[in-house]
Formats: sequence, structure tokens, C-alpha cells
Amino acid sequence: MKNVVVIGAGIVGVSTAIWLQRKGVDVVLLDKKGPASGTSYGNAGVLAAASVVPVTVPGLIGKAPVMLFDKRQPLFLNWTYLPRLLPWLPRYLAHCNPKQVNRIATALAPILRDCLADHRALSKGTGAEKYISPADYVYAYKSKDHFDKDIFAWDVRQQHGFEWTEHDAESYRRYDPAFGKEVGYAACVHNHGRISDPGEYVKTLAAHFENSGGQIVQAEFQDFVIRDKAVCAITTTDSTIDCDATVVATGAWSKALLRKLGLNIPMESERGYHIELYEPTVMPAMPTMIAAGKFVMTPMEGRLRMAGMVEFAGLEAKANKQPLEFLRRYLGELMPDLSWTESREWLGHRPAPSDSVPLIGQLPVARGVFVGFGHQHVGLSGGAKTGEVLSQLICGEETGLNMQMYSPMRFRLAL
Repeated sequence: MKNVVVIGAGIVGVSTAIWLQRKGVDVVLLDKKGPASGTSYGNAGVLAAASVVPVTVPGLIGKAPVMLFDKRQPLFLNWTYLPRLLPWLPRYLAHCNPKQVNRIATALAPILRDCLADHRALSKGTGAEKYISPADYVYAYKSKDHFDKDIFAWDVRQQHGFEWTEHDAESYRRYDPAFGKEVGYAACVHNHGRISDPGEYVKTLAAHFENSGGQIVQAEFQDFVIRDKAVCAITTTDSTIDCDATVVATGAWSKALLRKLGLNIPMESERGYHIELYEPTVMPAMPTMIAAGKFVMTPMEGRLRMAGMVEFAGLEAKANKQPLEFLRRYLGELMPDLSWTESREWLGHRPAPSDSVPLIGQLPVARGVFVGFGHQHVGLSGGAKTGEVLSQLICGEETGLNMQMYSPMRFRLAL
């Protein structure tokens, strides 16, 4: 393989570009807005190895309608988008059973299990190492009873070899005094990691790629050029770029790109939000998932980031104030004495395939077209490994994984 164009400069695209470059491949990294301009900037910054349990757990179908009408629940829907959501939604909810959750966890575990080591290997010698640190990943609950109601998810994690320490209220207060009485029980999962500034981390990786001879092109992708059933170039708003292979790693926007090849990916944008508080007077000791609110509080450089929740509203709708109000209300209960100097808000798009498993592999409809997207909540965590796997596939190397689990052709994709 001589020339590869990677479309998308988030963590998956940048990781793929660096691993290919290390194998001696000439790479062009293409992005409409530049590196780390989307979800790779605004995520929770956790290297969440144990996040193998999908959103579609048993019981979700019964809970979801109630959650949509309860302002204290982390699920939101733009009702005008519902008709467009309906073709995808039944396929998504069909996975809310133990068999499917175990299948999904089995697929996610090899991508996530060693994510701290994967990111250290990716960032070695790039200058981005400074943003990575080992950490526990804490799941904070209201009480032991609240934790026990989540036991199915913990059983799944245990089956995949993850270990944790449980704390009652008094023990947890010694572990992390940042939280008040709203946290009555916690589970601290060991051997995880934290990225102190996800946006700068990915930008630093991209800068290293460019400084090492790679090319970054800021332009909008237009189309694939296919000859003899194989890709030979891609076109942008500005030019045509010849290539022997191309990688689609544009997250939630990948569905629109692949329509140009006559494919219809069953995927939706699962919108997430964050609020950042600068110079906070209180900072959690570790990245902490607030289980009742389904959002993460992560200490970052000079600020506290709260990120998470789920909203279905597509790629085009404006930000919804309700999820942000939800975060602020929870914050007031968790840390009533917290103050800060400045706050900023953000909305991003997680790519959510109907079966919650990322698409990684080559498309048989056109040789040389590879894909790497669909990681839902774990794009940062799984991005380093996904990029390495894609580089191995492109160069004809063994990955050591059962790639059938991630095959994009597991769906009926024809338009």
C-alpha cells in the first residue's frame, strides 16, 4: 500500500494516520474543519476500558417512555425528529436483552480492554503523552440499593475480567471528599485512564503526524472515484486526491458519505452535551460517572467537565437547553458549595449503529474503501486500538481479532 486518504481527523482518523505512517505509508488526513473539531474535542476524557455495557440493557424498553417525560432522567427526544428516527429505533431496541448485551460486550471488550496501554503506544514520541494519566473510573450511586439495581451491568463487566472496589458512604468520602450526601455508594474500577484535555491531545497527535511528513488537508469530502470496482481517488471541494485506499472515519457523518457508494448504514446521532467549569473550587479525585444522571464528571486542566446524556434529534437541530439545565441541576445537588469563574457549553454527536458495535473493516462494494466509526460512547477509549487495527487491515497484516464482529456487511446496506 502506497497512498491512503483518511477522511476524518478525530481520534480514530488521527490514530489510523499515525499507525499507517509508522508502517511507511504516505497518508493524507482530510477533514472539513481540522483535527479534533467534533466529538474528539468534547467527550468526557475517560479511557473507559470497562464501558463494554451498551445503552440497550434489559428493561430499557419499559423505562424509556417514562424517562422522556421526567426532567430528572438523562434521555431527551426532539419529537419533530421522531418520524425520521422510527426506521432505526426498533432495530436498536431489539438488542435490549441479555443475549444481545453479551454479544455487544464481547465485541467491545477487545477494542477497549487495554485502552490506556493503546493510547500510550499511540502517543509515544508525539508530545501528546503528557495528557494521559492512569486513573480509576468511579461509578457513583445514591445508595447500595441503587447499585444493586445495576447488578446486571456489573455481572457483564466481571465476566470480561474487570475488577473494582466498592465503597459505602463513609469509605467513599475518605476516597473522594468532593461529593456530598447525594453519593451513598460507589464502585471504583481500576486500571483505567484519563485524558486531561481531549481536544489538545488529538491536535497534538495530528501535529506530530504532519511534522513527520504527513499531509493534513482542510476541505470537504465530495465523492469516491471508483475504477474497476476499486477506489483510485477521492474528490474534495478543492481538488482530486489519488489513493490506493481510503478510510471513512467521520463518526456520525459517515452514514452520509457512504450513501455515495449506495449504502445505507442503520445509524443515528446520539447527541451528547458537556458543561465546563473553569477554576472550580472543588474537583473530583477521579473521573466519576454519576449513575443516576448518566453523565461523567472529569477533572481536566484548569477545569471540570461534565459530559454525557442521550438526546435523539439528528445532526442538524440546534442545541437543546434542557440537557444543560439537567446538568446544572444535578451539579447543585452533588456539589452545593462549588463555585467557578467561567462556564462553557458544548453539543456533540456520537455515532450510534443499531447494534451498538463499531463498523471496522473493508467494504466489498469497492476495494480499498475501509471504515472505522460507530463507537457510540467509547470513541476516545477505542480510537487508538481501532486506528491500529485499520492500519493492519490496510497493510494486509493479522489483527488478532475476530473481525467478523465489526464487519460493516453484517447489515443489509443497499439503498
